[in-house]
Amino acid sequence: MTETAYTTLHGVGESARRPDAALKVTGEFAYASDLWIDGTVWGATVRSPHPSAWIRSIDVGPALKIPGVLTALTHEDVPGVKFYGLEHKDQPVLAIDQVRYQGEPVALVAADHPETARRAAAAIVVEYEVREAVTDPRRSTDVVRRQPVRVGDTFEAEVVVTGEYEVGMQDQAFLGPEAGLAVPAEDGGVDLYIATQWLHVDRDQLAPCLGLPPEKVRLTLSGVGGAFGAREDLSMQAHACMLALRLNRPVKIVYGREESFFGHVHRHPALMRYEHGATRDGRLVYVKADILLDGGAYCSSSPAVVGNAASLGVGPYEVPNVDVVATGVYTNNPPCGAMRGFGAVQACYAYESQMDRLAEACGLSPVEIRMRNAVSQGSRLITGQLIDSPAPLADMLRDLEALPMPGPLPAGGPEPDLRDLPGGVSQTTHGESVRRGVGYGVGIKNICFSEGFDDYSTARVRAELVGGEPHVTVYTAAAEVGQGLVTVQAQIARTELGVANVTVATADTSVGSAGSSSASRQSYVTGGAVKAACEAVRERFKGLPAREALERSGPVEETREYRHRPTYPLDPLTGQGDSHTQLALCVHRAVVDVDVELGLVKVVELAAVQDVGRILNPQALEGQIHGGSAQGLGLALMEEIQVRDGRVLNPSFTDYLIPTILDMPPMQLKILENPDPAAPYGLRGAGEPPTLSSTPAIAAAVRAATGLRLTRVPLRPEDIALFNKGSINGEASDGKRA
Repeated sequence: MTETAYTTLHGVGESARRPDAALKVTGEFAYASDLWIDGTVWGATVRSPHPSAWIRSIDVGPALKIPGVLTALTHEDVPGVKFYGLEHKDQPVLAIDQVRYQGEPVALVAADHPETARRAAAAIVVEYEVREAVTDPRRSTDVVRRQPVRVGDTFEAEVVVTGEYEVGMQDQAFLGPEAGLAVPAEDGGVDLYIATQWLHVDRDQLAPCLGLPPEKVRLTLSGVGGAFGAREDLSMQAHACMLALRLNRPVKIVYGREESFFGHVHRHPALMRYEHGATRDGRLVYVKADILLDGGAYCSSSPAVVGNAASLGVGPYEVPNVDVVATGVYTNNPPCGAMRGFGAVQACYAYESQMDRLAEACGLSPVEIRMRNAVSQGSRLITGQLIDSPAPLADMLRDLEALPMPGPLPAGGPEPDLRDLPGGVSQTTHGESVRRGVGYGVGIKNICFSEGFDDYSTARVRAELVGGEPHVTVYTAAAEVGQGLVTVQAQIARTELGVANVTVATADTSVGSAGSSSASRQSYVTGGAVKAACEAVRERFKGLPAREALERSGPVEETREYRHRPTYPLDPLTGQGDSHTQLALCVHRAVVDVDVELGLVKVVELAAVQDVGRILNPQALEGQIHGGSAQGLGLALMEEIQVRDGRVLNPSFTDYLIPTILDMPPMQLKILENPDPAAPYGLRGAGEPPTLSSTPAIAAAVRAATGLRLTRVPLRPEDIALFNKGSINGEASDGKRA
């Protein structure tokens, strides 16, 4: 296919328009919360107010007395298996004899109006016997997974730096809350219209709980208002289906914003201790690391998160001697699971902070210390896995450093442009105490699922004549969660078949599994499946143009599965093994202005260099890098679910702060294309890597501006304000919180 044809067809390599773009901009797009069908009633959930307690009794009688209330259910009404879970089935559909976190579902109600359902939920009386909650992961003895990675035996060096680091609990903060509509079917099954990331794994967890065979639990993807990992686990799916089957009526459940904070998993908070040893000229000799991840009350995807944190725990650096241990534990804090970056984010903040300390100790620049230790093609990860595709990290760092810097620090004075200063137009400063800092961050992220998971996708492609013109329909179960996957699937079909008119059908479980829209994997595996199915259709054209072939043969349909190359579990004692499919690199430079008296930070600019293998859609790709950088900025400066004694203190967008358009700076991007020969089109998953490196780059820039150690993110004003540290004159402090 020529480049001219790509332009005409809006195929691979072009910024093809998203089919949902206009609808979303005008407000006409149908999200899951907009679903409706005649006869629909509303469900609501009773949740535990305690992080740890025995359940002594549940009385649904008061709820049933409220006019309009149709039913109330407890764990006794679960028709099948009472537990579910992504990796271990340890989470009850409804709490049985105890609750393990604040917000755990205890009972359900359905009513003819959503407000009636909420009042009925509040009327259910649950008697609890509160017990002491385990909320400090260091006190937990209940381990989800412990994964060491050990190489070499030399742990002495000329230069040694140590540090203890902490990452707070971040929320995915999608704008579309959990929502779905369950409709009972004539065959005794149920049709669920749901906002999710993984249709088939939802079905495979739901069917046993509902006491139904999988073929009687049919899921169709509804409009998804963002995901970022939080929709990998079940939320209201089983609850809506239980109510619908009990009442034989459609049941809709929509979470409010506060309930959403309790209704999905979050990013694992982390406590990490690192020790780096190097030669005097900055060559790494060894790294020791202890990474402790708080998984909260249930398992979710914690084992895989631990595996990523361990295998990627020293970053994209050549280190001959390694002693890394990553551990995930259960606590009575909110459950944690998948979020963009998935274990690698937490480790990246720590190892990049260490690289800055090492640069200072060796008298090198932050860029030089990273270049001297950078991996490249032919290097090995600490797990022993060979990096067998391009990994031009040193070149990326050179490119990043060469990008032009933003203009100078804004001038102070009686009438500055306050929009250019920390605090903005709130008149906090006229520039008297504002200092500038520059920082760098590097991150490495695995793409696709790892450690032997059977990671594949299925695509069915049908070509036919419609109105005398060739038309192609693509069927997959891949979840479009806002990332632009629908657009990419159509681009691939246009490229492979030379047909401009392509429709991507709504994802559902009538097609074979496409896996999860996570791990930056869908362009790789679903893109690979669509490409393979299209190639099979094209072979049946027998070299004829599409119209002529279809006129002769009639409709042509082919289904293909695509699997990436195999991966293997990490050795449980040494951590050795080829656990990952593909690796992706991103590097960031952050420029910040800091009001050192008030602790306010303005990110002036972010610059990023990322190798994506092959660009499928330039505009969508830039959006992914911008979006990932924004979430990294949020983790660096503002985003944290504040949990005290197992209780969430800020379950609202009033108190849980996320970056707005006023917080995001201009970005410079340089995108490299070094194809991975093992991947379709040579592409490299791109959505997650910028989330890793942006956080440590911003933290490093704030350190450079203040001289403070700042070992925890998100940074808060009280961590930075020099008068709070006894450091008005800029003496360094550890920046730790009381």
